[in-house]
Amino acid sequence: MLQLLLNSTRQQKKAIFVLFDLLVLPICCWFSYALRYGDWTAVNFVHWPAYLIAPVIAIPIFIKLGMYRAIIRYIGYRAQWTVVKAVSLSVLVWAVAVYMMALDYNTPRSVIFIFGLVSVLVIGGSRMVARWIILHQFPGGDSKAQNHSDRVLIYGAGSAGRQLATALGESGEFAPIAFVDDDRTLIGMDINGLRVYEPAEISGLIERYDIDSVLLAVPSVSRFRRKEIVDSLSVFHLRVLTLPTLSDIAGGKVSTSDVREVDIADLLGREEVQPDKALLDACILEQSVLVTGAGGSIGSELCRQIINQRPSIIILYEQSEFGLYSIEQELKQLCFDGVTVIPVLGSVLDRTYLERVLRQYHVNTIYHAAAYKHVPLVEANMIAGVRNNLMGTWNVAEAAIACGVDNFVLISTDKAVRPTNVMGASKRFAELVLQALSQREQGGVRFAMVRFGNVLGSSGSVIPLFRRQISEGGPVTVTHPEITRYFMTIPEASSLVIQAGSMGSSGDVFVLDMGKPVKIKNLAKQMINLTGLSVKDIKNPDGDIGITYTGLRDGEKLYEELLIGGNVQATEHPMIMRACEVMLKWNELKPILDQMIDALDHYDYIMVRKLLLEAVDGYDAHHEIVDPMYAPIELKSSFLNR
Repeated sequence: MLQLLLNSTRQQKKAIFVLFDLLVLPICCWFSYALRYGDWTAVNFVHWPAYLIAPVIAIPIFIKLGMYRAIIRYIGYRAQWTVVKAVSLSVLVWAVAVYMMALDYNTPRSVIFIFGLVSVLVIGGSRMVARWIILHQFPGGDSKAQNHSDRVLIYGAGSAGRQLATALGESGEFAPIAFVDDDRTLIGMDINGLRVYEPAEISGLIERYDIDSVLLAVPSVSRFRRKEIVDSLSVFHLRVLTLPTLSDIAGGKVSTSDVREVDIADLLGREEVQPDKALLDACILEQSVLVTGAGGSIGSELCRQIINQRPSIIILYEQSEFGLYSIEQELKQLCFDGVTVIPVLGSVLDRTYLERVLRQYHVNTIYHAAAYKHVPLVEANMIAGVRNNLMGTWNVAEAAIACGVDNFVLISTDKAVRPTNVMGASKRFAELVLQALSQREQGGVRFAMVRFGNVLGSSGSVIPLFRRQISEGGPVTVTHPEITRYFMTIPEASSLVIQAGSMGSSGDVFVLDMGKPVKIKNLAKQMINLTGLSVKDIKNPDGDIGITYTGLRDGEKLYEELLIGGNVQATEHPMIMRACEVMLKWNELKPILDQMIDALDHYDYIMVRKLLLEAVDGYDAHHEIVDPMYAPIELKSSFLNR
């Protein structure tokens, strides 16, 4: 019977409550007289006309004041206050009508107060009983709504959770079932019509109420605690959604639009250290700043953070027309008064043009983020990769020296440490060039290199790839079961790059604290579980999505490192360290660079590799040259003879 009522339409439910009020109001009226006289017949029911006119007067008032517009599941104190006002008004009108009817037996004044009290209790109480039945016997509402809504638990019964529960009640996308909270003082309480349970009861709630998702409404907790919560939820194979941090929620108000997929940063548990304002401003505030590779993942985030530090001019130097257009349009929306944004379409290999740009805008600081960084692609495009990463860096550095630039910051990589691929070797060679130039110049430009690992969400990152593969039903591809990587968010990495670039003396190599390395296999499993799916493997052959191991790609390492040697020094920033590493003097490096130019110009792949092996300490090429444009002499001859 209850299920039938729940499945009825909204209009049918309103009609049921109107009919209920039509029946109970005469009974309430009779009961009021009976209580007054102490007689169940209330003097042989002589006031029966008063019983009959009670609903006739009350129902139109109830309708007018909107009592039948309230959704029972979400009824609260405002709806109850409407009941009190509507009943009070209807009782007053009823009292006037009774006296005007001049009944043979006058109505005692005390009956008016008794009738009002009894009616409030019955009318209001009936709504609360109906609400209790729906919440505790049929959480999530009627079955029709359930067919179109995710049945969700809200983790966090604080202010954000309560606002979220209210917002969800007004949407058809999610049906909130209950709160889960760590605060023992809240356990067992009802908040906004939802019961608060402890985390240990999640498993039982899932089974009892067929939960689809969990919404994390804990924006004020630390990232480490968020990771603990996410890890505990991943075993349930539920879709886990979250709210951003309080600082990211506009105006402190929570709405359904704030709900999003769990940030991968939540899986890492890294606590971000607040940036040092003095270090952020040192090379930027009221200065002319140029960013190469401004349209890339790191370059674009550097631009966003640089513009917040109020430079006088920011020059966006980028060879991709689309990348340049995208970041220019975005910065124009963010731009502060007094900050000039200059988009420049150009290549770091064009030294003449670089010098012209640097002189025209009197550039003080360069952040050099232009690089080819995708390991397999650079491995398969060896000449282009070395030319861009090595020669491009040398070009920009020499242009900076010629034009009197004050600061030059190179964005480097952990793959430059004992590299096994061309990309890493070319970046380490670029570091060596800057270190040698810093000794050659003995003043002038201050060169700094900042080395860090993978950034979440960058182009070529595994995260977007895993998301796409999961959305397509799998399998998720991982190169090796034991492969690990360091991860950091793009905003955090960019902020630390800016701060590191303001430290130390020329030629310093800075290493960012990347935290603990993450096993990619475990990251893939968590991403699958947090979308509400299960991993298909030997232990669970009926799972949803499998993980396929494809083997290490050309030049790929199982483990990345951040230091070549063990000699590292602390700096004034807890997340930034200074590496003390072997370097080459300019008179030793310059002949190798000259040979490299000649080898690149003549597409001499063997010589390019030989020079990389000679210059880059620890470079270990694990395979033959795989660039499709390279072929041994015998193979070339066979092609020509066809």
